[in-house]
Amino acid sequence: MVHCRRGVIVLDQSIQYIKGIGPKRAELLKQELGIETVEDLLYFLPRKYIDRSNTKLIKDCFVNDIVTVTGIVKQVKISGHRRKFLEVVIDDGSDTLSGVFFGGIQYFLKLFEVGDTVLFSGKVDYYTTKQIVHPEYDFIGDSSDVLHTGRIVPIYPSTETLKSHGFNSRVFRKIIYNALELAKQHIQEPFDSEMVERLNLMPLSQAIQHIHFPATMDEAHHARVRLAFNELFFLQYYLHLSRHYIRETHKHAKPPINDSLYSDFIQTLPFKLTDDQIKAVQEIINDLQADFPMNRLLQGDVGSGKTIVSMIASLAVISRGQQVAFMAPTEILAQQHYATFKKFLPDSVTVQLLTGSTPAAVRKEILAGLNNGSINIIIGTHALIQEHVQFANLGFIIIDEQHRFGVNQRASLRTKGYMPDLLVMTATPIPRSLSLTLYGDLDISIIKQKPANRIPVTTLAFPSSKLEAVYRSLEKYMNEGRQIYYVLPLIEDSEKLDLKSATATYTQLVKRFPTKTIALLHGKLPNEEKEKIMQQFNNHTIDLLVSTTVIEVGIDVANASIIVIEHAERFGLSQLHQLRGRVGRGEYKSFCVLIYPDDIPQESMQRIHILTTTDDGFVIAEEDLKMRGAGEFIGTRQHGQGIAFEFADPVNDFELISIAREEAQKQVERLKDIPALFENIKRTQAMNILEGLRKKHILALLS
Repeated sequence: MVHCRRGVIVLDQSIQYIKGIGPKRAELLKQELGIETVEDLLYFLPRKYIDRSNTKLIKDCFVNDIVTVTGIVKQVKISGHRRKFLEVVIDDGSDTLSGVFFGGIQYFLKLFEVGDTVLFSGKVDYYTTKQIVHPEYDFIGDSSDVLHTGRIVPIYPSTETLKSHGFNSRVFRKIIYNALELAKQHIQEPFDSEMVERLNLMPLSQAIQHIHFPATMDEAHHARVRLAFNELFFLQYYLHLSRHYIRETHKHAKPPINDSLYSDFIQTLPFKLTDDQIKAVQEIINDLQADFPMNRLLQGDVGSGKTIVSMIASLAVISRGQQVAFMAPTEILAQQHYATFKKFLPDSVTVQLLTGSTPAAVRKEILAGLNNGSINIIIGTHALIQEHVQFANLGFIIIDEQHRFGVNQRASLRTKGYMPDLLVMTATPIPRSLSLTLYGDLDISIIKQKPANRIPVTTLAFPSSKLEAVYRSLEKYMNEGRQIYYVLPLIEDSEKLDLKSATATYTQLVKRFPTKTIALLHGKLPNEEKEKIMQQFNNHTIDLLVSTTVIEVGIDVANASIIVIEHAERFGLSQLHQLRGRVGRGEYKSFCVLIYPDDIPQESMQRIHILTTTDDGFVIAEEDLKMRGAGEFIGTRQHGQGIAFEFADPVNDFELISIAREEAQKQVERLKDIPALFENIKRTQAMNILEGLRKKHILALLS
């Protein structure tokens, strides 16, 4: 499949030797954009293209037309009274048009000179005369200057520093053209011809040429698809290789599971498991019986019953004589899980709680119990990863809300056992395309169905002009003994955003409901104070809790039946869904009330409409991905380690993702010595791919 790189010297050569760069410019490109080698430059992606193959006469340009015009600069002048702007007037013989610049006036004043032949591209407007505000511009030389006009032209991103040193798109086009001339014969196809033809891929050398200088926009599109495939394929290749490496190098015989312990427990439950829960349990049990460590993600919507699945899995591990560690991100959440485990599990199973606030005497007893094996399940926070916490036989690790923990924290816990099985859980539904892209090294179980006894939350939306009516309803429910979450996006007032802050709303609500106990919770409070407030809310000593999004992942308060979210338009769909999941945990009819400004934009209103029409977290996640893009989701792959795609689009490239994943899996399964190859990749460039997916490493990956 993968060919060795020839011409590596050329591709790895410093850019200073490219015509038009030199040592000083090379250092500047390194500092500003991280471009050091010829290969770096070849994979520097245009941010957009302008079709200059068909310029228009100015007389034929009309308001709202998007055009490209060429003319001679006749006048450069500063205009405006209260707000100054620069006007560059060009004439093409048919009419005149002004390029208008509101920023960087002094820079553009020096840049444009009367007599220059320039090209302006953009949307035509009219203010006393035809104009384009902040046009894309270029200076036209003679007719042989074919890189910059008469064709589809790439526009490259830059920085203020680079611009001040003359690095505009025109310069980038020249130096990238020179780099291509130098290196194009050294760009080697990493895949064999059968695979390229079967998948109808544009050859790599062509793709790099056409991403910069396409003859048509269709050609640019197919070039992006090919480079996106490389990006996705090698990420998937690494993830599959990682999974196979672990399975081959960590093979060990596990003690047999006593099926009756967990199957009898299922029969004693006061409710029936959903089909999704049953499937997830079976997938986990199969992994627990395999001869390699389990690495599984349990993904479930809010209130889908992930905890009970983890409980059943824990019993299976206990039945083979091993211990279980369950790590939660907060003390109060750990306490909640502890209470749930104690409520449902038989008395024969020893469950303990270990957090930062565990008294010293109790802690000493727990540590001894873990060390001698008398404790079957330990539930805790980061306290579990402390050096003095030692297990007799740790066989299973469960991590709740896995994105709240760093990579090193999870790894530290895993070192406390001999190749323990790992189950990570998240209540954040992840769109399928991103699951395939980001979690190729994990097996995934999904729980979509809600338990039959779960009362659906009714979601209502009101403009801020109806806030007083909402307050009257809140007062009624509080008088009936119900508790309320009241969520806002900011802690302090923001004039810039004109948002009502949590502190201001807290003060307002204290005055509005003088007989009720109201508290304020936000992320700037010390952890001990946050835990105390949440515990008070859980104990019903607080009627109304004003909060920021720190409650997004929180405890279940059965008596909390209403959540109000002000400025709902400021939250993402998935975040609103997570917040909505804070209510509906008990026997009472529950409500999520979304408050939005009277003059809300249409797009924001569309998001709110989605929330009021569905409670399916996976549907919501897909819609959220379409609206906001993949950036926020991608950051969930690992805390502190995001993946930045340059060519691939996880929102729209689902088919390409699936193909890349399938091909990568085929290639990995054909390998004879996975451990050796994986170690080689780790020593070279693969970790860089996960950190940033720099294209320069794609060709080097398997050399």
